[in-house]
Amino acid sequence: MKMLRIAILLTSMLALLAGMAGVVRGQSNGEVFVAEVDGIISSATQKFFTRLFDVAEKDSAALVVVMLDTPGGELSATREIVEVLLESNVPSAVYVSPRGARAGSAGTFITAAANFAVMAPGTNIGAATPISGTGDDLPETLAHKVTNDAAALIRSIADERGRNGERLEETVREASSFTAVEAVEFQVVDFIAEDLDDLLQQLHGQTASTPAGEVMVLTEELDVRHVGMNFLERLLNFLADPNVAFLLISLGGLGLTVEILNPGLIIPGVAGAILLILAFLSVGSLPVNWAGVVFILLAFALFALEVIVAGFGALGVGAIVSFILGSFILFAHFGPASPTAPSLRVSLAVLIPVVIALGGGAIFVWRSMSDSRGELTIAPSEGLAARLVGKIGHAVGEINPEGVAWVDGEEWSATMEGASIAKAGAVIRVARVEGMRIYVVSASEGPRE
Repeated sequence: MKMLRIAILLTSMLALLAGMAGVVRGQSNGEVFVAEVDGIISSATQKFFTRLFDVAEKDSAALVVVMLDTPGGELSATREIVEVLLESNVPSAVYVSPRGARAGSAGTFITAAANFAVMAPGTNIGAATPISGTGDDLPETLAHKVTNDAAALIRSIADERGRNGERLEETVREASSFTAVEAVEFQVVDFIAEDLDDLLQQLHGQTASTPAGEVMVLTEELDVRHVGMNFLERLLNFLADPNVAFLLISLGGLGLTVEILNPGLIIPGVAGAILLILAFLSVGSLPVNWAGVVFILLAFALFALEVIVAGFGALGVGAIVSFILGSFILFAHFGPASPTAPSLRVSLAVLIPVVIALGGGAIFVWRSMSDSRGELTIAPSEGLAARLVGKIGHAVGEINPEGVAWVDGEEWSATMEGASIAKAGAVIRVARVEGMRIYVVSASEGPRE
């Protein structure tokens, strides 16, 4: 009997110790990771979220706090971030802050997916109704399909986190938006915090549900580690802006055009190529309309042709129209829209100065090149005609009937007179000039009367 009592006592002590160990494992005692996410939700944001929670789990963080201020963003990136939040073994809190911040569109999904959804006073959340890339409402059938998908996603998040699914679904179906006070009242978020210290104080002792089980969050006297984006993530985040994308495409196209018109300058060509690569990296993070990109690049091609051919005519007008049209439709979207994306368009405050600057610059460059060739009129007695008519040169390539000729130390767009052909290297004579094009004959032919 005595041995039985001892065995029971030992068993009870072991059970008590196991229970205490379980409680210890269920408590979070590491650092508090704090990160700021500001701006459009993009692939760069998603990569940052993934790295943040990977590091937090590796370092046994007690809590990850994301201070959020966003108008929305990419659907694919939003889904990935929601998955990270729901699958994390480290408790998470999304804090919509500072005062005046918002968790719009994609931000609504992200905030709801955290273990603790918190808002600062004077913030708002919601307005997750799907819209087109131009900010307009979608056609009825398309809107119905996209809205149902978005509504299903936010309902599943609400079920997982125990939030008010009905009110969250309103943000999708009716574009509802709630103040911080209303969001707490409707159980869309958990509570309001004045600042980070207040948030941590209110979270102390609360329990978070994670895939690893229930975890008690103990935040008192914990160190706070601020985690920021690395250089690549910051660069990608900076590029994920419609105005930045537009400027990069415009300046990149301009650089290449200057290099084409003035071969050998090198710097404009190299700078233009780098800017265009960054531009494509930028539009890869945004719901861009590639027709707009093509129109903008076509504008620079038309301008180059206008300078090479002659005069400010149809090609020049086409360049201006193409550039303006491309600028306006660069982020216009005519197909299925993302339910998490904000309204994107190039700001008029950026568009108008760029159009004026590039238009004025184009005219200046064209006139400067004309002046450098001594041509502002085509009269045979002065200007370019007086300079070139009768000059001897050679064909750079075959002129049949058009090609390029080297005359007076420069390359010229050339056309053979009559039905003759000039082989590469053949000696030619300038017979007449029209605009910026020279008309040539074989040097063996005498001057024409």
